[in-house]
Amino acid sequence: MDVGAVQSQRQFHIHQRVTMMVNRYEIFADDGAGGPGAKVAFVEQKRMKFKEEVTLYTDESKQSVFAGFKARKVVDLASAYDVTGAGQPIGVFGKKFGKSLLRSTWTLDQPGLPALTVQERNAALAVFRRVWGLLPFIGDLPFIWKYHFDFVDTDGRNVGFFEKKTRFRDHYVLRIEDDRFDRRLMLAQAVALDALQSR
Repeated sequence: MDVGAVQSQRQFHIHQRVTMMVNRYEIFADDGAGGPGAKVAFVEQKRMKFKEEVTLYTDESKQSVFAGFKARKVVDLASAYDVTGAGQPIGVFGKKFGKSLLRSTWTLDQPGLPALTVQERNAALAVFRRVWGLLPFIGDLPFIWKYHFDFVDTDGRNVGFFEKKTRFRDHYVLRIEDDRFDRRLMLAQAVALDALQSR
């Protein structure tokens, strides 16, 4: 699916495949019936890199780049990430470290549009998820409760969401309600919500 066709889509499915040293993601457009349809992008993210850089390819051959994001600083918990498409900057996202101590919170900026706050929907579940990770032995088990993020503009209007759909596998749905936002930027942020969640 080409970039022009992707921009007309409002809903995407993001599936993670876990391997020992690499996180892999497959991104699909919605098929119109609530399931994954045509593949939009393929992502490989190497773990334990000191300066995070993630490339979204159009497919597994990795011959064509769909988008990408790269941290501005090395090992910075509040680093901004520049997002590019076709070699050109299309936006920036970054984690708000202080606010994220209890409830993961990001900002997403696309030039010419209002900034978005991307935040975990359920504050109580966010705290529970952090406590779970600290528990001996239990914290090593997968967190089976579904947690979600909302994309909210400066007027408090919800312009999208990112929802976990399965308990034991990292399958997500990204829904975009505002057609002005570049889908490549929104998908890069969505991948980061899983890939960089523990940063």
